[in-house]
Amino acid sequence: MTDPMERIEWAALERTLGVRFNECGLLRQAVIHRSYLNEQDDSELASYDRLEYLGDAFLGWVVAAELYDRYPHYDEGQLTRARAALVRGETLAEIARSIGLGAYLLLGQGEEAGGGRDRPRTLAAAVEALLGAVLLDQGAEAARSLVLRWLGPRMQAMGDAGAERDAKSALQELLQGRGLPLPVYETLSDAADPQDRSFTVRVLIDGRSMGEGSGRRIADAEQSAAGEALAALRSGA
Repeated sequence: MTDPMERIEWAALERTLGVRFNECGLLRQAVIHRSYLNEQDDSELASYDRLEYLGDAFLGWVVAAELYDRYPHYDEGQLTRARAALVRGETLAEIARSIGLGAYLLLGQGEEAGGGRDRPRTLAAAVEALLGAVLLDQGAEAARSLVLRWLGPRMQAMGDAGAERDAKSALQELLQGRGLPLPVYETLSDAADPQDRSFTVRVLIDGRSMGEGSGRRIADAEQSAAGEALAALRSGA
């Protein structure tokens, strides 16, 4: 049986990233989902979890610093909203899809069958893991350049107006403007695995379910649910 790692065109992934790795093991680790390890005998393999942690922290710092320098007129609230919009899971998943990252992921059979290759949370985590791998292998400047290549156009598009208000705030303002009750958020499910925790939340408006969302944090799930409710209300639902 062919080793899944041997089927991956690592050089193609390096060309997509614009990085030639010195330590190839870091690149490989960055695409290994923990579910893959459950089906392997190689005890030396590691998932991308630790790299994701590192990439997440570095990504937040680079985006915060770049926004601070690029938009000196933004106040703290504008900076916070802009950063949140740029580093949220949905944005990172879009980046992953734009570079075809899903095709390179190493997944367990169950995760593969469950659509893990295009799951936003998995794609976002893999983007952060790749960034962590580049940081360790190439250094901070190379990793920063990668962040700006991915997110620079989005930063530029924000311009003087900054990021739109977050979905929860926008939903509350819309409801208040229409004289409707404030939204109520309910947690529907909580995947308790500490290594792969996720939440599903729904938003109720005047007792009626208007949207559902999922995320690694309750706050992210609530924002996603609020976004669905906003779209429904604006379309006349």
